Amino acid sequence: MSLEIVILSAGKGKRMHSDLPKVLHKVAGKSMLRHVIDTSLTLDPLKIHVVVGHGGEIVRQSLTSLPQEIFSKINIVEQKEQLGTGHAVNTAMPCVQKDSNVVVLYGDTPLTPTDDLKALLKACPKDGMCLLTAIADNPFGYGRIVRNNDGLIEKIVEEKDANAQEKLINEVNTGMMAAPACVFNEYLPKLNNENAQGEYYLTDLVALLRADGKEVNPVKAPEFSVLCGVNNKVQLSFIERLYQERAAKTLLEEGVTLADPKRFDLRGTLTHGKDVFIDVNVIIEGNVILGNNVIIGAGCVLKDVSIGDDSIISPYTVMEKSKLMRHTTIGPFARLRPGNVLEDEVHVGNFVEVKNSHIGFGTKAGHLSYLGDSDIGTDVNIGAGTITCNYDGANKHRTTIEDEVFVGSDTQLVAPVTVRKGATIGAGTTVTKEVPEKALVITRVRPIYFKNYQRPVKNKK
Repeated sequence: MSLEIVILSAGKGKRMHSDLPKVLHKVAGKSMLRHVIDTSLTLDPLKIHVVVGHGGEIVRQSLTSLPQEIFSKINIVEQKEQLGTGHAVNTAMPCVQKDSNVVVLYGDTPLTPTDDLKALLKACPKDGMCLLTAIADNPFGYGRIVRNNDGLIEKIVEEKDANAQEKLINEVNTGMMAAPACVFNEYLPKLNNENAQGEYYLTDLVALLRADGKEVNPVKAPEFSVLCGVNNKVQLSFIERLYQERAAKTLLEEGVTLADPKRFDLRGTLTHGKDVFIDVNVIIEGNVILGNNVIIGAGCVLKDVSIGDDSIISPYTVMEKSKLMRHTTIGPFARLRPGNVLEDEVHVGNFVEVKNSHIGFGTKAGHLSYLGDSDIGTDVNIGAGTITCNYDGANKHRTTIEDEVFVGSDTQLVAPVTVRKGATIGAGTTVTKEVPEKALVITRVRPIYFKNYQRPVKNKK
């Protein structure tokens, strides 16, 4: 039997106090909805039906921008009126094949474990329903699982409809359930909205099925915290920290040294070698690869970068879409913009910015330089204040600096331009034409001195 998933994402999220639809708020740099979609994909569903409502167009745009291999699995369903969770699922059911099993998930529960959903599917009866429940230390706000004397589920009572005794129950409904499509198709139309909210509760299916003698199997999740939904910024921050704590713990178990696990943020994936050290307040985004014996200093931001063995990234360096080979030293306060390849033993120092450049073995740019759209050879010295002037106001041009060139301080290289092997550029030079091999070029204005010069002074009021 095929599997299809319905993700409810139509809620307004008023308590978020934001114009952004609730499910698009991010956890670890990725929208909550995307987290749920990624988890759904691990179950290999035939289709993922995303029910949208409030802010539907924005949610739709976020879905259509997904990689094609993911979007091809998604069907967007519009819930024009938000009449409750039961109504939302019923809106999606015409799109579901009649012989499929259906799992209902929520776009605001981004940390739902795959193992919990697999257990849910395994316990799903052929002519009934399976629920994912959990024990909550503080069950306030959640639907209570009401069992009979035999321990069987009789019904789910929502917080606003629960009496004093029912509110003492600490087994709660996570909202996630599984059932054959035929069960949903038969019982969803039987729901009514005679409750405190005036909505069609999906949870009322339990009582309807039990009244007909249908099997309702509970699966108790081992941990409630990862199943908490997000309704406000406080809960969002809780889920964010929970995610980061778990990510840090995993890295520590794999052998990465984190100076302070509570001051580390993973907003993507980190692949690493042995003996990696990461200092405090480091942010990892996208796909980052760290080789063996790599040191990342405090406050660095790394996005889609690969860093080779024995490299040291000093504090407050920002790097994006760059590849660094072995024994590179970067920073502090350096910036690598997209498109760079740095070969072995390259040094990029403080307040140096590099963009779309290839820098050869052993080359050094110690401080206060801009190297954009450049091809730089081996063993080149880039003096302080060097600028590759790559933009003419309309187009970008490349600068080529061959091996063993010495570039003096405060030099401007006006691209397109080439400096041949072994050349020397004197400090303060503006290079506009090709510099021959092993040549020395100096362009300086002859100094003029005015004796006893009187500087302007402010007029006294």
